[in-house]
Amino acid sequence: MREVEVSAVTAAVKRLCIEANCILPGDVRQRIQACRQAEDWPVAQNVLDQIVENYEIAQEQQAPICQDTGMACVFLEVGQEVHFTGGALYDAIHEGVRQGYAEGYLRKSVVSDPLERKNTGDNTPAMIYCDLVPGDKVKITVAPKGFGSENMSQIKMLKPSDGLEGVKNFVLQVVEDAGPNPCPPIVVGVGIGGTFDKAALLAKKALIRPLDRPNPDPFYQKLEEELLEQVNQKGIGPQGFGGRTTALGLNIEVMPTHIAGLPCAVNINCHVTRHQSVEL
Repeated sequence: MREVEVSAVTAAVKRLCIEANCILPGDVRQRIQACRQAEDWPVAQNVLDQIVENYEIAQEQQAPICQDTGMACVFLEVGQEVHFTGGALYDAIHEGVRQGYAEGYLRKSVVSDPLERKNTGDNTPAMIYCDLVPGDKVKITVAPKGFGSENMSQIKMLKPSDGLEGVKNFVLQVVEDAGPNPCPPIVVGVGIGGTFDKAALLAKKALIRPLDRPNPDPFYQKLEEELLEQVNQKGIGPQGFGGRTTALGLNIEVMPTHIAGLPCAVNINCHVTRHQSVEL
């Protein structure tokens, strides 16, 4: 049994909140640059150039890439041989978010009640997703999620008879419905299977998989490539001004489901697809 002091979790979450909001992951930067090279529409080229300039300035000046510094989504992979000491794990995570958003001068965007709309003032609570895994390590990933893109996400309980074509049509329809609203070029996370809630979680997890790491299943890897091509053929383009680059990437995650169902969720992210990880 390995003991991990929760103060180390707080410190890690605080640092990741700041880094994730100021430093775009390398895989996302590389994909933006590759799309810029392939883009032949002058307006789209100009928008992509501004996107590149923006994230370069943000990293150099340690300033947020986007004014919407999002809700702090915290993904944990906790080794089953780990014992946390010194306090409650989730309290430690919330404290890390509180400190990170204060010390990083990040916008606080969380309201304590969805209808009363009173701001919590410190961007807590975090949205926490915890998986128990073998071993004695703790992996923490912080993925701030802005709601310009989150609001464009959808879930649908397809019928098994809808099959592959039903999934394709739904994914493409969600992108079309979103149009320019989620600040394209977007990243599309797709979750297929499980239950109503699990499909949505799969879609969100798909957004933190690096864009240069395709689904390991050849069938789903091919489907990712096919859907990405079809999304980009829609011509929405960077910031909705047209062009070849509507999406930077499309990741699919799947799991078993019931014989009577085919849940499918689409979680959209803007070009500021933020996530930073650390292992304790």
